[in-house]
Amino acid sequence: MSTQPDPFEIMPDGRMDTASAAKYLKISRKTLATRRSRGTGPLFTKPGRVFYFKTDLDEFLARRKTSTAKTEPSA
Repeated sequence: MSTQPDPFEIMPDGRMDTASAAKYLKISRKTLATRRSRGTGPLFTKPGRVFYFKTDLDEFLARRKTSTAKTEPSA
């Protein structure tokens, strides 16, 4: 029995549907929809259905990186 999650699908033009985008981000589809409605999620396009471009998902992930390192105050 495999314990690996289902792979996400990327269309030839780089788009992903909501289910694939949620898998890629490792969040639930409901969380992604909530962030979309609040304006706190990644960029998306809606030509009838909601799609996310992989490049936008990567940028979203990069912006959310945090560090626990403490910085020294400037002298």
